[in-house]
Amino acid sequence: MATDAFIAAFRIPNLLRDMFAEGALSAAFVPVFKDKLVNSSRSDAFRLACVVLTAILVVVGALVLIGIAAAPVLVYTTAYGFTDSPEKFEITTNLTRIMMAYLLLVSLSALIMGMLNSVGRFAIPALSPAMFNMGVVLAVALLYRYFHQPVYVLAIGVLVGGIGQLVIQIPSLIQIGFRFRPIFDLLDEGLKRVVRLIMPMILGLSASRVNILVSTLLASLLVEGSISYLNFSYRLMHFPLGVFAVALGTVTLPRVSEMVARGDTKNLTRAFHEAIGLNLFVVMPSAVFLAVMGHDLVELIYQWGRFSPEATANTALALKHYSYGLIGFAAVRVAVPFFYAWGDSKLPMKISIITVVLNIALYYPLIQVLDFAGLAAATSIAGLVNFTLLLFFLPGKSVDIRFWYLMLKILRVGVAATIAFQAAIYVPSLAPTSASEVLIRIIDLLVPLTTAAILYLLLCLLLKVGEVRQLFRMLVPGRRTEG
Repeated sequence: MATDAFIAAFRIPNLLRDMFAEGALSAAFVPVFKDKLVNSSRSDAFRLACVVLTAILVVVGALVLIGIAAAPVLVYTTAYGFTDSPEKFEITTNLTRIMMAYLLLVSLSALIMGMLNSVGRFAIPALSPAMFNMGVVLAVALLYRYFHQPVYVLAIGVLVGGIGQLVIQIPSLIQIGFRFRPIFDLLDEGLKRVVRLIMPMILGLSASRVNILVSTLLASLLVEGSISYLNFSYRLMHFPLGVFAVALGTVTLPRVSEMVARGDTKNLTRAFHEAIGLNLFVVMPSAVFLAVMGHDLVELIYQWGRFSPEATANTALALKHYSYGLIGFAAVRVAVPFFYAWGDSKLPMKISIITVVLNIALYYPLIQVLDFAGLAAATSIAGLVNFTLLLFFLPGKSVDIRFWYLMLKILRVGVAATIAFQAAIYVPSLAPTSASEVLIRIIDLLVPLTTAAILYLLLCLLLKVGEVRQLFRMLVPGRRTEG
């Protein structure tokens, strides 16, 4: 009950974060900021940053206050099924109020991340989300004993993590010479450009977030635990997405924005095929792993204490139906920056709205067949359609899509990953019977996983997947080459 309440409560500021911070704000800000750096001066770029930061403090700060005041209405709208339990509804409302301030913290963090990425600093911004996770974990570990309802410690951890995510980037910001001074200038030309870019993005992201809210609402009406099963599985699916695909998209946006700013459009095609090739090389085997070995992974990570085998089976089922969506979600992260670099946020918005309508339309029939896992399946299908539509329109952005080459790449990588992981599940258990349960579970997962990884690389070599040779050139001393 408590985890359902926390997940539903965190979803509200988290969705706003995607819309106003990491999803739209940074994507709208980076091309304009990069253009200032390339075609104007660093001082002009920093002035733009001061203007946008001031606007964030005013606008997002107001949204936070409104969200705190309207928390009961938000919970009633997004988790109506909780009204049957006054305690659950009250906990969700309180958690929402506590965590709304995270929206402001992460908005500031996202903008600073965009600034640092634009000047070629990626390490500290990439580390900042880890500070968020550390804040949550440490808060739970140190404080849970002091609360009658321990789930409140998670909300406090969200705020602690948000502060850490912001503060860790400030020294790097100072090192590049930036000094913040409040500049409230609604007529600033750069701010207007950012707003023109961000509005279609917000509309497009709003559509997809409406979809998430609808799925939360529907899950709150299904068997208790549905929201938790979907969230636990989504976290596992999001690991390769967040670690690799999001990072690749974060690096791609400044790179292609600079190409467009310099008029270097002839290299956009190569940049896209390099990015999507690396994406598929890592993400497709991750997706097959989650589908084939997802139950063992869920059992190892979650099935302790009160997390039952039934909960493991339900979480693994949802994970299986998120797994194939991972390919689409990750590919979208690579494709969208090529539109944003040209200042086109309207087309991705329209495509997003189309896929959201498809997603919602799929909910009812798939819930009838798969129960709560139907929500995951609908989301995955919509993610694949989203990427397909973006791919269709990319040639209009000076990106020459070699469709036959891309399809062949997908086929080769898909065949290699499928064969490798299907073969690996037949590896016998090598764990000693005298070992602890934790050690047995780790060995029973890591041995097949390692076997699959080796088989996958060998099959990729056999099938002439270029990315595996690039990997070997980077890892083997003396064989590294330019590019």
